[in-house]
Amino acid sequence: MATTRAGARDLVRRVLDDGSWTSWDAEPLQVAEPGSPYAADLAAARERSGCDEAVITGEGLLRGRRVACVVSEFAFLAGSIGLATADRIVAAIERATAGRLPLLAAPSSGGTRMQEGTAAFAQMARITAAVTRHRAAGLPYLVYLRHPTTGGVFASWGSLGHVTAAEPGALIGFLGPRVYEGLHGEPFPPGVQVAENLAAKGLLDAVVGMDDLPGIAADVLDVLGTRPLTDPELIADGPADPAPTSAWDSIERSRKPGRPGVRELLRHGATRVTPLSGTGQGEADPGLLLALARFGSVPCVLVGQDRRSQRTGHPLGPAGLRVARRGMSLAAELGLPLVTVVDTPGAVLSAEAEEGGLAGEIARCLADMLTLAARTVCLLLGEGTGGAALALLPADRVLAARHAWLSPLPPEGASVIVHRTPDRAPEMAEAQGVRSSDLLRDGIVDELVDERPDAADEPEAFCRRAAAALEHALLTAPSADPAARQARYRDLGRRPGPA
Repeated sequence: MATTRAGARDLVRRVLDDGSWTSWDAEPLQVAEPGSPYAADLAAARERSGCDEAVITGEGLLRGRRVACVVSEFAFLAGSIGLATADRIVAAIERATAGRLPLLAAPSSGGTRMQEGTAAFAQMARITAAVTRHRAAGLPYLVYLRHPTTGGVFASWGSLGHVTAAEPGALIGFLGPRVYEGLHGEPFPPGVQVAENLAAKGLLDAVVGMDDLPGIAADVLDVLGTRPLTDPELIADGPADPAPTSAWDSIERSRKPGRPGVRELLRHGATRVTPLSGTGQGEADPGLLLALARFGSVPCVLVGQDRRSQRTGHPLGPAGLRVARRGMSLAAELGLPLVTVVDTPGAVLSAEAEEGGLAGEIARCLADMLTLAARTVCLLLGEGTGGAALALLPADRVLAARHAWLSPLPPEGASVIVHRTPDRAPEMAEAQGVRSSDLLRDGIVDELVDERPDAADEPEAFCRRAAAALEHALLTAPSADPAARQARYRDLGRRPGPA
């Protein structure tokens, strides 16, 4: 567990630019009867904490960008939420929404203020409604969970962030361990309600020290708070005219261990990269990478299949597709374009995947991609096998690396079905039209990104070339129009091929 607990003012001092803080706090509503034990508790809390309530609110500059803040003070009655606390939080959220400011919430709380009972408990719904309106306005909502955050705070405004990080070692959970032990007569299992465990389970995006928070939050806001340009003058490095290669040659090249994948694309071709973790609902999948990033001038949400993880024991499963759908929702809600990166030897084949709804998640990804109210670009980066590849394909603009390919099965599997042996895989790949030039001819792909002669031979140069092509596609793709996107796929395969 965390051994130190920073107060609200200390967090503001360490996270915001020097001298930029402006308080929004008015004198809190008086809810305790004069002379009552609760009035004495409030007076003692004010004396102990130096604050007049369990939160402070206001605005400041975070690396030069205006942000609104709601910060808990645990020293004031364990950061608990009463009527006056909720008034202050809701007023701050509504002011941030009206001013179109991003909002940073930093809770540290034991939950509802027991002295005010059910009326205070119901305030969690009121705060949630304010956060929901803020998000519906397309404004970023970042959450930094501090030690400890439990109860109704974690179960309401503490769990609604577009991006959610936590303090190292922080106790975070729905039920406080002291309450659990008092009710059940035994300690809560150790190691569960710890920030690092929740991050590993896909409930948090990151575990971040307070002094690292400003840089990370600034990178996130640089993506979430900026809209793409609309009148670009960008010329992507177009493909050369290489000698034709066979489908099987491309497949073999795409399987090389040294071929760059989505991680290398982000490392060499993108900026302001902020990895996100899991679904936010208790699932994660190493085979699927979710991030906020910039390609050149354009911010985006990126959903990419990670070739390295899939080939080292983590094939893509239904949880990975649910992570992808989180990315799609983020893009739509924040008005950002979505980039999907397809690079998969195929989804996991297991009883657990079947029972986990793999087929249904593929279908829901397809439906979300086709109806998404965001500009979308897909990059077919390497292998494109089966339903896992198809799930991220239907975009406004589709790019493909020269040696990328798309097939309903691995060619070896197709050969087994048709010829009862895997040995005729090269013949099947050629016949099925899986290579990038075939996809371009058939209208499945709009543009090729060249490899010179092979991405594995020039990983950095290739990734920069692919990133430039993505930026160009994001800037020139049609505005989000689900009807036009669906029309594209309505006619797919019906166009006559070249004479």
